[in-house]
Amino acid sequence: MEAEIKAEFYKSGFTLDEEEDILRKCLTFCINYDLKPSDIVSSWEVYYLNRQLHESTVQNAEMEGFLLHLQNERKEAVIKEETGLHVYSSKDVEMILNDEYEDTEEGSLGTPTDKSLKPCSESFDSSYKRNGYAYSSGKSSKLLTPFGQRTVKFVVKFNINNLPTIENGSNEDNQENFEDSIIRRVQPRKRCSLIVHESGPEPGCRFMYERIEDRFNALENRIRKHGAALVASGLYEEPVDPSIASQRSVFAVGMICCDGEGHLNENSILLQSSVEHAGGQRVRLDLHKTTQFSIFPGQVVGIEGHNPSGHCLIASKLVDYVPLSITDDVDLHPAKKQAIDHNSHSIEEPSFKSAELSVIIASGPFTTTDNLLFEPLSELLAYARRKSPQLLILLGPFIDSEHPEIKKGTINESFDELFQIEVSRKLQDYVEYMGSGARVIIVPSIRDANHDFVFPQPAFDIQLPDLKHQISCLTNPGIFEANEVKVGCCTVDILKQLSGEEMSRNPSGIPNDRMARLASHVFKQRSFYPLYPPAESVPLDFSFSPEALQFSSIPDILILPSDMKYFVKVLSFGGSEGEGQMNCVCVNPGRLTKGEGGGTFVELDYNGSPDMMNASIISI
Repeated sequence: MEAEIKAEFYKSGFTLDEEEDILRKCLTFCINYDLKPSDIVSSWEVYYLNRQLHESTVQNAEMEGFLLHLQNERKEAVIKEETGLHVYSSKDVEMILNDEYEDTEEGSLGTPTDKSLKPCSESFDSSYKRNGYAYSSGKSSKLLTPFGQRTVKFVVKFNINNLPTIENGSNEDNQENFEDSIIRRVQPRKRCSLIVHESGPEPGCRFMYERIEDRFNALENRIRKHGAALVASGLYEEPVDPSIASQRSVFAVGMICCDGEGHLNENSILLQSSVEHAGGQRVRLDLHKTTQFSIFPGQVVGIEGHNPSGHCLIASKLVDYVPLSITDDVDLHPAKKQAIDHNSHSIEEPSFKSAELSVIIASGPFTTTDNLLFEPLSELLAYARRKSPQLLILLGPFIDSEHPEIKKGTINESFDELFQIEVSRKLQDYVEYMGSGARVIIVPSIRDANHDFVFPQPAFDIQLPDLKHQISCLTNPGIFEANEVKVGCCTVDILKQLSGEEMSRNPSGIPNDRMARLASHVFKQRSFYPLYPPAESVPLDFSFSPEALQFSSIPDILILPSDMKYFVKVLSFGGSEGEGQMNCVCVNPGRLTKGEGGGTFVELDYNGSPDMMNASIISI
């Protein structure tokens, strides 16, 4: 029978790549689904046309997708043979118990007719028709999901417009034009340069080998470097041991700790000094004399005060930032900086000198909780095709471990296969459509079921030789430069975690932006994750790449996706005691999906400084 299958393939003009494996799998398909050799080849021709495969060679890598195609064909055949067949779900049971079945057209539940399926099927592309039954939940029999039924699409929720030269109101006609069946292809913008600063762990690294010594050294180095930077600024004296009784005012540097397992309060604040200056001793910290502060466990601060009894340091001033004038040399380790585009600096464009960049930023999950169709991702890529940004930044999770279908383990494919089919192929189609001017950056999340559960997290190991200069994988957290615009990003929800641990005091009558204050902690501490001990959900590992959590200079754009409300804020840092002021754009794009509905993403045009940019938060 294998010889007959081979003859049928060659008769139809197909050649076999790995002949032995392919014939063995096709023989299994014929036996399981009662197919003849001619039938299996006919089904392959349909699959070949639907997938728009360009080569006439049957690839072994396509066998898994071909199996899914056969399963769908078989299922459709069974439904046609048994017109009264209906697969009941929990939603159907609830509808019957609530007597809602009486409102149906025929008074009973049944398979939708061809007439009812026709308008629904038009809203899906061919990939949904192929994969919809395999990955969706009980609602898949309707084909039209709650996400697809929404009437309001791509509405601007928030806007910053500081560029009068760019057409205002360009988003007003998004809803009208975007729903056209054919999306107009625009002229792509010029290719942006891209340099990735690789300081995180490598793909395939070993983790869960952390020692107590590794954790101790990482925390000690943070305190020591912070103290050295404050002393080098010339504004503060050498730190001393704050646990020694003294009547005079002293200066100490240490890490904020809590004396118990609960949250910080005014009676539970401890200051842990470095081994170098105080042998790692802890002393109680009294902040009742300070009128304004914002602290959290793990924060490294400088304290001016006195300790008359030796048991409690009474603070008169709290310094919670590293001076801007003190920065590490970012080129200290040139081997860890990879230039992805070797010709980027040879392009003589005036726009590059002013650091111009157009970018779309979106954070996962990229599919709704009722299915695994990844409709929001498809619509986001369609929007990007229309807007043609220089850079598309996608932050995980992609295959969300908290998705109900992933938790239940009801899918037939592995997580890697699901990522390949629903994410990687869509991105390949996007960059091939847009041309060489398009770039995509992918950042993983600790919630990605198909990736290492460790933080700092290595980049995805995606082998795309033909597109490696367009689709780039970044570590989590990671820093890169695009058109000389420095961008930092971290997918761990540090804003939400800081919100639950922070303790603050502000003078009455002074307005306070809490979200801006939480984001400023990341800048002031020069750390993507300054919280310690970490949250229970964060697998923080100091055994490798602890420097990946630190950044030596303030980035122009910092992306911190969070479950908290979306925002785009311009944060100012410095400007005191003779220091210059530095501004940074902090972005929380929100989540692309929320439950069974759509969420938000950010479209940003940056032109040299935060004062010259357009930023829009758009609901999908």
